[in-house]
Amino acid sequence: MLTLVLIVIFAALVFEFVNGFHDTANSIATVVATKVLAPGWAVALAAVMNLIGALTGTAVAATIASGIINTEVVEASSQVILCALLGGLSWNLITWWKGLPSSSSHALIGGLCGAALAAAHNNWGALIWSESIGNWAKNKGLLWKVFLPMITSPIAGFLLGVLVMLLLWGIIAAMAKAGGPLARLARPRWVNAFFGKAQILSAAYMGYAHGHNDAQKTMGIIALTLVGAEATGALDNLPASLAFLHPGSGDGKEIALWIVLTCAVVMAAGTASGGWKIIKTLGHKMVKLHPIHGFAAETSSATILTVAAHFGMPVSTTHSISTAIMGVGYAKNPKALKLGVIERIVWAWILTIPAAGGIAYGLWCLLDAMGWS
Repeated sequence: MLTLVLIVIFAALVFEFVNGFHDTANSIATVVATKVLAPGWAVALAAVMNLIGALTGTAVAATIASGIINTEVVEASSQVILCALLGGLSWNLITWWKGLPSSSSHALIGGLCGAALAAAHNNWGALIWSESIGNWAKNKGLLWKVFLPMITSPIAGFLLGVLVMLLLWGIIAAMAKAGGPLARLARPRWVNAFFGKAQILSAAYMGYAHGHNDAQKTMGIIALTLVGAEATGALDNLPASLAFLHPGSGDGKEIALWIVLTCAVVMAAGTASGGWKIIKTLGHKMVKLHPIHGFAAETSSATILTVAAHFGMPVSTTHSISTAIMGVGYAKNPKALKLGVIERIVWAWILTIPAAGGIAYGLWCLLDAMGWS
């Protein structure tokens, strides 16, 4: 049993690494597309800021560990987590290969749901749908933590992208109208120069927000695995060198420091390996970007991710940055958006949870048929 737990933890870290290079594009696509930073420097910036972001909170991790599926399902079979991870990982690799910016968050959540349903023999009660404990910020379940943010965060990304872009243009127009030195600063040359520097800050903010939200999801998976292993006695009589595996609490709400540090470093390493296929889609294929547009998109997306992480919502980094870019492109020129590319991205979004869930469901059924569940 201990061997299985270690295999699940290893699979979780592999998922975290893949999440890093799969979602690298979310942090740096715009700053590369606008030629503010060379790809190598952009990846390095994203990796460092992912690391910092991953170390600054665990609210999303607690949601994954205790707010999506009933822990009794995991306690009955650690293979549930393994199948969930493999389902999400498989879908991530498929969409990475196709260059589609799908959501690693929703792939993981879909994998969890699919594996839990299979293990519970299609008992939908294995999933936590909605549970309020008197504080909206702490509401649990798929309704509050997954489906509601899944709908609202792309809309918010698009609208905030439009609003930030219009606000920046309004400020530039006011400066031009004022005359004198301000008018000179409002000229395209100076605007591009200023936002070329400002976009480095917005890209760093985006990298931080990505780590702050995304890295926590694997932290939650590892915590959930250890809670289930503790309940089944798999962690009894651990050697002294592995004593740190005992979970800090019995409900998965407290995330051990070693889990936080390990996931942060692994995601940063994955980010450093790059993800050029998706960078090309986000940064070049949807709409042509200039530094001011990249600044607006990154600032909008990072703000949504940071707020969502505060409330423990595992929001998709991919959705927020993609729709922010769409919003900026729409504000620039509604006709500039390339609808064919956007349609492919939207289909990837729609299919992610059922596809990853279906893969995880099938894997658990295969293990069950082989007597390994």
